[in-house]
Amino acid sequence: MSGTRLRDGLVVVLALTTGAVNAVTFLRLGMVFASVMTGNLALFGVATAEHDGELAINGGVALAGYGVGVIVGGIFANSPRQGPPTWPREVTVTLTLELVVLAGFSGGWLAAGGHPSGDPRLVLLAIVSAAMGVQATAVRRLGQMSSTYLTSTLTALLEGLARRRWPAEWQLSSGAVFALVVGAVCGGLAALEAPAAVPAVVMVPLAVVLACRLPIAIAR
Repeated sequence: MSGTRLRDGLVVVLALTTGAVNAVTFLRLGMVFASVMTGNLALFGVATAEHDGELAINGGVALAGYGVGVIVGGIFANSPRQGPPTWPREVTVTLTLELVVLAGFSGGWLAAGGHPSGDPRLVLLAIVSAAMGVQATAVRRLGQMSSTYLTSTLTALLEGLARRRWPAEWQLSSGAVFALVVGAVCGGLAALEAPAAVPAVVMVPLAVVLACRLPIAIAR
């Protein structure tokens, strides 16, 4: 498998974590998303219209956590350089940071018995949103692609369907959208039926990606 195809496949795997995390945050951490900030902004508007203070706070916490994650992730990932390798070492380092953050989230989730409430719920929402911000920054280091927000990706696919001319990276795009849905199904089922499984659902895809790339990063 070429380096580009492997890179694209790993980005698709990362979308599994994104879907799972967003399902968990929406169902158990306040009906907001950990990575879809445009959706949270819309929910913030809804909360304002309905005078729903709790929803507004949830959206604000998610936005703040994500923003911190992007800033911290940007420090580790650095700015794209001319002629970067297919998968720069900085991406692996940044995703390792994300795994550490998700491990912290998982510990807090298990400590709350899978049913966090009050201030611990907000703390967990902030932590897991920060993890998504870190991942978004890491994947942007690979070029114009994403594993955390896929509206433009879905738009390109639908536009290609209308024109009967698929975009150049349609396999990556369709794979990421499909993985996001699968991850959301798994995350939703875990959150509702088996809370103790949530850490595995959100961390295993990322761990698989790192297992594939970490030896190469160390060698460099």
